[in-house]
Amino acid sequence: MRARPPRLAQPRRRFAHLIVTMTRNLVYLQFLCLLAGARLLVPPARANPPGATVAYRRVFKGSTPEFIEIKISGQGKSTYDIRQLDEDADPEPFEVGPAVQKRIFDLAADLKYFAIPSLDIQKKIANLGQKTFRYENGAEVHETSFNYTLNPSATLLMQIFEGLARQEQDLALLQRQAKFDRLGVNDALMQFESDMDHRLLPEPERLLPVLDQIAGDSHFVEIARSRARALAERIRTSRDN
Repeated sequence: MRARPPRLAQPRRRFAHLIVTMTRNLVYLQFLCLLAGARLLVPPARANPPGATVAYRRVFKGSTPEFIEIKISGQGKSTYDIRQLDEDADPEPFEVGPAVQKRIFDLAADLKYFAIPSLDIQKKIANLGQKTFRYENGAEVHETSFNYTLNPSATLLMQIFEGLARQEQDLALLQRQAKFDRLGVNDALMQFESDMDHRLLPEPERLLPVLDQIAGDSHFVEIARSRARALAERIRTSRDN
């Protein structure tokens, strides 16, 4: 009986399978390379320098207030000093959320931590108050001042600081009226509501404790309690969304 010649189909199948496997591996490798390349193209998130401070100062004689100074630390310790120029300096601690802190430091980074030429438009316009940005990180200190600027990052940073100052003023007014002038609470609430309507306040949720206090205290007039409840609900709804 004649012996059968060896079958050649099996090696061909193995070879074909090897080609398919190598092709799949190559495609997968190309995918990984593309994915890695895409990650390299995405800029990494900037972290707040832990020992650094970004400060804003505005001096405008004849206005109310005449002096504002807010300091935001990369470690989360922040202070504000809002007063008239003839009053003694009295910086007080306050809280600023991580998102606002990050936004402030990101804008400062966009402005090269204020190690830049003057931000002022260098044109003769009305006095709008002397604004100063200052960055401190150990021995590294940069500062720049302006009356008016067209730089979008500087304008946005100024608006955030001015909003924080306005927010603290609204909070102080509400707390003072709630303690010493209950009939004046509704007017203070209306001022806060107007600032919210104009989107001036970076973190209106900071006022939730005093709003809840007013809403739940029968010693206040009902119109003030109702307004406080409505504002608190509005803040919580906006925050959750």
